[in-house]
Formats: sequence, C-alpha cells, structure tokens
Amino acid sequence: MHLHLLQHSPHQGPARLADWLSSMGHSHTIFHLDAGETPPRLTDCDALVVLDGPVGPLNEADQPWLRRERKLVERALDSQKPLLGIGFGARLIAEELGAVASRGTQAETGWHRVILAPESPLDLPEQFDAFMWHREVFGLPEDALPLGGSEASPLQGFSWDAGRVVGLLCHLEATRESVAALLELGPVPAGGAESPHAQRDEEMLADPQRFLHLAPLLDRLLSQWLRPRAA
Repeated sequence: MHLHLLQHSPHQGPARLADWLSSMGHSHTIFHLDAGETPPRLTDCDALVVLDGPVGPLNEADQPWLRRERKLVERALDSQKPLLGIGFGARLIAEELGAVASRGTQAETGWHRVILAPESPLDLPEQFDAFMWHREVFGLPEDALPLGGSEASPLQGFSWDAGRVVGLLCHLEATRESVAALLELGPVPAGGAESPHAQRDEEMLADPQRFLHLAPLLDRLLSQWLRPRAA
C-alpha cells in the first residue's frame, strides 16, 4: 500500500509510524500543505494520515492552508480509503464529521493512563499509558465509537465507518526523539505550565521503556486499521 501523510511542522513528523510502514512493506509520501505545497490527489494513495500540528483552535484566518486540507479530508471521508488522524489531525476529522472541537479544561502533556471504552472496537489493552500533548479536545462524532479516555480527557479517540476512519488524541507513534523535539521546539499547549496533568520535561524522557511499550500498541492499531483493505 502507498500512504499520503500530511505533516504540519518540521518537528512533528510520523515518528514510529514511518518505521512501521517501512517494516510492513508499505510506502509513503509526506506533504506539507502549511508550507504551500499542492494538496495530493487522493487517487494516488491507498490511505491518508493527518499528523499532529498546530496547538490551539483550528482557524482558517490564521491558517489559510487549512481550507485545502479540510477539503482533502472531506474527500477521504467520502471515499472508501482508510483515514487516520493524530492529535491535530483527529480534531480536524472530528470537525468534518460534525463534532465540536474546543479548548479543554486543562492541558494534558506527558504520560497518562488511558482506559479503553467497553464499546471500543479497537484492538488495544483495557488500560495502557500513552503520550499526550494537547489542550484542545473534541466531541464524539455521530455514529462513531469511542476509544476510551484519560483522567483529563474522557475522549482520547474514536473509530468511524466500521474502523475505516480512526482519530487519536493520544500519541502511540511517539519516540524519545520525537518527544525531545517537541520539548525543545514547542510550542507547549496553552496552560501547560500550570496544569496538574502536565509532566515536567525530565519525567517525559526519563523512562525509555515507556516508548518501547508504545510499539506493540501502534502495531495492533495500524494492523487493524489497514487490514480490511490491505488486499
């Protein structure tokens, strides 16, 4: 399979996601619509991934490229191709499905426990730790099933159209290198310095095993997401 990936800043790339695609024999191309690149044609890929990006509300006045990205996501939703959104990408997909994205009560950064929703169809453990980097949250789109939630964010993701479309607020693709880049280059989600759900920088990077534990979670999720259309 060939995937198109939409990236929104030099230091918020696919991280472990790119390694997984290569290991499974899939190819991918990265596009930067925010840097003025022409939107890719959906007909040239088998699946679309919208990566994390700007913190704060989605605002076409400040982000003029957002209009073109919304149109691409809308076409992907209307197609039969798998669509995955992470962080910013999940908020964008949720909005295109009619859900409301808004500023959460408090920022959530670092490692936090996610409790899987009983009705979630995603092949993930009942509890797992994931990396967070957000203040904005979204509601559950109509006809979508929830992933589950954390203490600060009751909805950490969703699946829609029998799992063809998946949105993740949390980051299963994170690596120590990608998190270190976030900490160095930011920006930090609004209120990140005061939130009780924000870890100190050194805590986020202290335990390498946490990053290793994400690898099988990402594998399970991506394998399920692509499996129905991998043939």
